[in-house]
Amino acid sequence: MDIRGAVDAAVPTNIIAAKAAEVRANKVNWQSYLQGQMISAEDCEFIKKFEIAGSEDKQAILTKEGHQCAKTFLNLMAHISKEQTVQYILTLIDDTLQENHQRVNIFFDYAKKTKNTAWSYFLPMLNRWACYFTHPFPCLSELFCSSCSDRVVLLCLCSSQYVQCVAGCLQLMLRVNEYRFAWVEADGVNCITAVLSNKCGFQLQYQMIFCVWLLAFSPQLCEQLRRYNVVPALSDILQESVKEKVTRIILAAFRNLLEKSAERETRQEYALAMIQCKVLKQLENLDQQKYDDEDITDDIKFLLERLGESVQDLSSFDEYSSELKSGRLEWSPVHKSEKFWRENAVRLNEKNYELLKILTRLLEVSDDPQVIAVAAHDVGEYVRHYPRGKRVIEQLGGKQLVMNHMHHEDQLVRYNALLAVQKLMVHNWEYLGKQLQSTEQSTPAVAARS
Repeated sequence: MDIRGAVDAAVPTNIIAAKAAEVRANKVNWQSYLQGQMISAEDCEFIKKFEIAGSEDKQAILTKEGHQCAKTFLNLMAHISKEQTVQYILTLIDDTLQENHQRVNIFFDYAKKTKNTAWSYFLPMLNRWACYFTHPFPCLSELFCSSCSDRVVLLCLCSSQYVQCVAGCLQLMLRVNEYRFAWVEADGVNCITAVLSNKCGFQLQYQMIFCVWLLAFSPQLCEQLRRYNVVPALSDILQESVKEKVTRIILAAFRNLLEKSAERETRQEYALAMIQCKVLKQLENLDQQKYDDEDITDDIKFLLERLGESVQDLSSFDEYSSELKSGRLEWSPVHKSEKFWRENAVRLNEKNYELLKILTRLLEVSDDPQVIAVAAHDVGEYVRHYPRGKRVIEQLGGKQLVMNHMHHEDQLVRYNALLAVQKLMVHNWEYLGKQLQSTEQSTPAVAARS
């Protein structure tokens, strides 16, 4: 599936479209604004003529008086404060552009003559009327896409309460390569993952994942997307989704991440993340079903082949690294393997201690007892098998983070934190660890007798 073949990017505006119809029905008394000296005679004459014109007459007016049209609309937006009238103006502009998207050029031409940017006239409206402006914005978004590289406009989108409509606008904008980069630079990927992690409905899931798919068309962005946990977020939805359109766009996004990434290391990292998140098993289940959409079948085949190849090359350290980067630590065999830590503890220092930094970060931000317990255990194993590890962990703030969990409400967290502290502070950790384990295990029995 390519961008040109994507036809599901329509903005869902049913509720707001009904509101727009209501606004259209409330005609504005322009003469009263003229008498109140709020608008000029020139603007009053033009808007009265324009709003009653039919489609052909309107096109003739725009061809002949495009400059005056842009000037009048922008003047009305700037000088009128009444909410109902501003909504009417915005709806009239949108209706005009919906008939012919090329009409947006009248605003570009006017802005050029006034030595300004077209989008700058509309940004105050977006901030001021965000709750309503999401209706006209799907068409006006073409104006922003064609001229705006300022990430402020992009960030404004996230403030709207009409998330589905904003998502539709974003789908339109991210078709333009330049704005994909602007969105990522503005930390927009975190906005997307936040929505996806919030148990949103399937339509919003589709729209947000569509945006991830669009971002992954740019090879450079595939590199940058590694910083975000998009694979775990998408794999969770894939596992639970019952909507074929959602399944299709997830598979397409996964394929782009593996296919568009320029660097082999990046492709391998995405593949390992998918394997770690059990995507291979999900693909095997999906492969047993029949689909009318050939894109789904092709994507499943592609992903099965790529992930199957990666499994063959998967080492225990690759497995550990992928699990750690996913942030979803569990008691997989590598954590308890003496051989693994003996051979790989020093490798946690690679890339400026990248994995150790992730490990300590999980100790700080995770609220999952299992993740905290495993992270504390791994810190202990690292310092036990790497002679200078204690100093490194202390410099990264890991020692204090482990100590913070010594009185955690979860017994397994408490035990692993205490054991890790012993490994950080003393040499005879095996004896003390056994004593600590004995104490922890006897606590429930003592409590029961008392």
